Amino acid sequence: MKIAILTSGILPVPAVQGGAVENLIDFCLEYNDIHKIHEITVYSLYHPALKNHPALKSKTNHYHYIDTSSIFAKVLKYIYLIFKSKDEYYHYTVEYFFERALYDLRKRHYDIIIVENRPGYILKLKRKTKAKIVLHQENDYLNNMVPQGQCIYDAFDLIINTSSYITKRVTTINANDSKCKTVLNGIDTKRFYDAKPLPRRILGLEDKDFVIVYSGRLTKEKGILELILAIKHLNVPDIKLLIIGADFYGSNQKDTKFIQLLVKESLEIKKQVLFTGYIDYPKIPSYLKISDIAVVPSMWDEPFGLTVVEAMAAGLPLITTRSGGIPEICEGVATIVERDNIIENLANAIFDLYQHPGKRKQMSAASLERSKLFDKETYAKNFYKALENGF
Repeated sequence: MKIAILTSGILPVPAVQGGAVENLIDFCLEYNDIHKIHEITVYSLYHPALKNHPALKSKTNHYHYIDTSSIFAKVLKYIYLIFKSKDEYYHYTVEYFFERALYDLRKRHYDIIIVENRPGYILKLKRKTKAKIVLHQENDYLNNMVPQGQCIYDAFDLIINTSSYITKRVTTINANDSKCKTVLNGIDTKRFYDAKPLPRRILGLEDKDFVIVYSGRLTKEKGILELILAIKHLNVPDIKLLIIGADFYGSNQKDTKFIQLLVKESLEIKKQVLFTGYIDYPKIPSYLKISDIAVVPSMWDEPFGLTVVEAMAAGLPLITTRSGGIPEICEGVATIVERDNIIENLANAIFDLYQHPGKRKQMSAASLERSKLFDKETYAKNFYKALENGF
């Protein structure tokens, strides 16, 4: 089949700047390049780091790049802002990218067009093509509270969601849904299996320390404040908290009000808390592997939770919350706590694993085994299967 992939217009593909959605697209393209299943064209932002990228040599995957950052492109975006219609669904920068992609796409024949995480694209796209249109949804962007949700739902031929939780959110529009399929995300598990741990001394940690790792954005909904308060509540000096991340992807700023609050709350136990700041993704596995356990204390309904899979692939016993799609990933192999009374629940779960090394060993083995379900090849295979059997 001839397939077009419309990206979200925020980050480039291949994923030279990271991004969960962009990495998932890469996994599918890599699998397609090996097995030569479909002829695929990706509509993506351009980035200078893409020059001479090996993926661009593929004979089955093609890349149509749209310039949005040059001076000329900025002038065109400004003109678009002036003359754009009042009923645009997204910010004008996203709509500009989409219009440029649509200009090329409408001139070509595709059997399937995959819309990545931008359900609102369909409102214009449906009028411009006879192709089957598929929404691949990573976030909770289509439910009964979304503007024009019913029209958007009706216009798609197939909706592939990242978790059953997200599928249930879509079915708030249509309880008799027959369009949705669930394909759980994947990661490059080999990157985590093969990683060597950093020497603890580099981070000022000792062998005797019981190291808890948190990896992710330092934002309120991620539960990092509650985790710090749980460590304070325990008052066990040997328990150390390694916090990997910043306020946003690729950012090392520590001046947001929330990060200032985290630092303030950590002062009382400053010898137990280590902020690394932003760490490049390829280095993350080596940081995880110096830890005794991982905690993912999400306080919102995570659509999926890639950090959960990453912790499992690193072979870590895991504590997390019953939030959104997280239980679908790790039910039965992790300690899952309720968000009510979260600080005490986290503290009790941490102390339980601190006291029971045998339990940690069993959970570590279970994490590794479970992570095999989420490797990138399995993800790509399941995605194409859903695509081919979805109509």
